[in-house]
Amino acid sequence: MEEIIIKEVINRKQLHDFIYLPEKVHKGDADWLPPIYMDERLLFNKKKNKSYLYADAILLVAYKNNKPVGRIMALVNNRYNEIHNENHGRFCFMDCYNDREIFHALISKAEDWAREKGMSKIVGPLGFSDKDPQGFQILGFEQPQLITIANNSAYMVELIEGEGYEKKIDLVDYLIIMPEELPLIYQKVLTRVEKIEDYKIIEFTKKKELKPYIIPVLELMNDTFMEIYGFVPLNDKEKVEFANRYLPILDPKFIKVAEAENKLIGFAISMPDMSKGIKACNGRLLPFGLFKVLRESKRTRKLMMMLGGVRKEYRGKGIDVLMGVKILESAIKHKMEIIDSHLVLENNTKMRAEYERVGGKLAKKFRIYQKDL
Repeated sequence: MEEIIIKEVINRKQLHDFIYLPEKVHKGDADWLPPIYMDERLLFNKKKNKSYLYADAILLVAYKNNKPVGRIMALVNNRYNEIHNENHGRFCFMDCYNDREIFHALISKAEDWAREKGMSKIVGPLGFSDKDPQGFQILGFEQPQLITIANNSAYMVELIEGEGYEKKIDLVDYLIIMPEELPLIYQKVLTRVEKIEDYKIIEFTKKKELKPYIIPVLELMNDTFMEIYGFVPLNDKEKVEFANRYLPILDPKFIKVAEAENKLIGFAISMPDMSKGIKACNGRLLPFGLFKVLRESKRTRKLMMMLGGVRKEYRGKGIDVLMGVKILESAIKHKMEIIDSHLVLENNTKMRAEYERVGGKLAKKFRIYQKDL
């Protein structure tokens, strides 16, 4: 039997093996969605990714017969642990062939590393924060894969549970078939809430209008997401990096913000699904892939909800519903056919109820696992 060797990524060749391993594992799978490799190279660059300033991390690659056959990242998010008074390690960005021996070798190495760091538990898949892909998909494999969420093979679920891991928390994803016109219940909401003069909803048509709001939105996200599992607040450098990374692909038509007393109090961000464009260029934006991605963002009839939040003291006033209705209006106007909720924590009953009220159907489920060390 060929020996499995686990190596820490310490040179460019090994980093290349780590980043491009999934496309070897999923070769021939027409449904698999590659990542954007430009983002991957930034994400795993310890000099450029500011997350490494507050997190200890190790990249591991499994080799068999000198060929890469699996990968995993193990990390300790010191900032999150300190804020939440936890002592947890994490594993993430895991992929391998359907081989229990390879899987066991990788996860065991990650567990050992977390123990050496003094951790009492390991959870995952969970990256630096909730903005990285979370969990292993456990339901809805017949649905198309999407950007920014886990795109694992079904066998990964059996392999992780075979290692003694149990459920920590699930995330769900809804699909909403777009109506031809705004439902009557939301027309009434719109009429009622728009009469309130204490706050206003701002809509955009151009990126230059949107640009001044990006950093304030990220600052508000820091305030409003603190109670969300896995979230880590962005520091100032990360806000700028995040803004520069996503502004080029945002569509102003599908972003709404709320203001009161000249202060930002809420935001709702959605974007056209670009998955087909990413697949068409195999995740490579250069030299011509970006044109395919942007072209698909104009062709697609699927809108993805990405981020949303309301300042705590303004919650319960219908601001979140109003922003959602405004996005719904824009989606109808621009002939979107499907809205994808993106990931919603299973215990976020309020948001789940809103999606179900407009006919949302559960399409996918993802699970974050845990294990005592």
